[in-house]
Amino acid sequence: MTATVTAADIRAAAEQLRGQVLRTPCTHSRVLSKITGAEVWLKFENFQFTASFKERGALNKLLSLNAAERAAGVVAVSAGNHAQGVAYHATRLGIKSVIVMPRNTPFTKVRNTRELGGEVVLHGETLAEAADFMRAEYLDQRGMTLVHPYDDPYVIAGQGTIGLEMLEQAPELDTLVVPIGGGGLISGIAIAAHAVNPAIRVVGVESAGYPSAYAALQGDLSLVKGGQTIAEGIAVKYIGQLNLEIIREHVAELMRVEEAAIERGIALLANVEKVVAEGAGATGLAALLTDPARFAGRKVGLVICGGNIDTRLLASVLMRQLVHESRLVGLSIDIEDRPGFLARVAGRIGDSGGNIIQVHHERLHSGTHAKLATLEVLVEAQDEAHAKQIMDDLLAGGYTVRRGTGGMELD
Repeated sequence: MTATVTAADIRAAAEQLRGQVLRTPCTHSRVLSKITGAEVWLKFENFQFTASFKERGALNKLLSLNAAERAAGVVAVSAGNHAQGVAYHATRLGIKSVIVMPRNTPFTKVRNTRELGGEVVLHGETLAEAADFMRAEYLDQRGMTLVHPYDDPYVIAGQGTIGLEMLEQAPELDTLVVPIGGGGLISGIAIAAHAVNPAIRVVGVESAGYPSAYAALQGDLSLVKGGQTIAEGIAVKYIGQLNLEIIREHVAELMRVEEAAIERGIALLANVEKVVAEGAGATGLAALLTDPARFAGRKVGLVICGGNIDTRLLASVLMRQLVHESRLVGLSIDIEDRPGFLARVAGRIGDSGGNIIQVHHERLHSGTHAKLATLEVLVEAQDEAHAKQIMDDLLAGGYTVRRGTGGMELD
């Protein structure tokens, strides 16, 4: 394969991968279509064995190796999905794999990669330091083959098989919305899609803090501000060089989405589709939520590119969304500190249809009268209108009520 990627390369990759990775479903979502105003199809790459699309590109690269390269083994630098994809398929093919990770990589990712058969080497504080060590130790000295996460023609062709499948499964699609980190996923999908339908519109989505493709196209890398993001799978500072040229040619527009929209996307996929998506996997839906007018009436395919999200983080996202939707409401209620008043408040909330999740009885708060107390109550409601009704009913009962946190701290 040359340094460019063609539709023929992607079709060849599809034949290579047949039966070795899952042909994931691509289904229409009636509820998300109603919410966004577009006709929405979802490509569930989070259903792959390692819960990520990364398997496709990694396996296609591994299958391209000659006998000597297989014998020498492969190396990758990754702290996430790419590591697991390389480790799993290399082990399955009988190829030694070394995955270099920064020392601060979460233990669960280290453990998962080891359990899939990869030899994990922890070095450096950042991916850049890990990459420098990998080149010197494993490429230069040991002659192993690098499996790059995105800037490699075989990897791009493997990821492009997703585009072929989507347009076979939903040929009516006129728009594809694809997450961008290093650019391997969108590059492959865009080439494949345009080979099938030259008129199809490909939209790339980046985290607002890590717009690597947008910054490269603008020639201003300072636009990549970095920082914390829930979409760590696409938190990449530098777009792949091969990928950038493909994006120039094939991608119609780029969007940047904020953290709140990504969180809402994760929550909607969990609540509506009953599937777990990591932050990167929800960015396509976040784009539709951010600018619905841009996609109104269009037939849009979204790639749920991965489902590897920490369970505590997922729980936090789901709880935060309940608060944002006023389905969990914190109330501070002043009461007399004597027997029976807590029961009266609980009864009033229950009569209003609210469900008390937790309650904290505050007697020692500075400024509170010795004969008074404050209840910090977390109440489950149906929506904002119902929450307001619960407050109005408490006020009508003579209680002083304020919106609060109900004792639950949210960032």
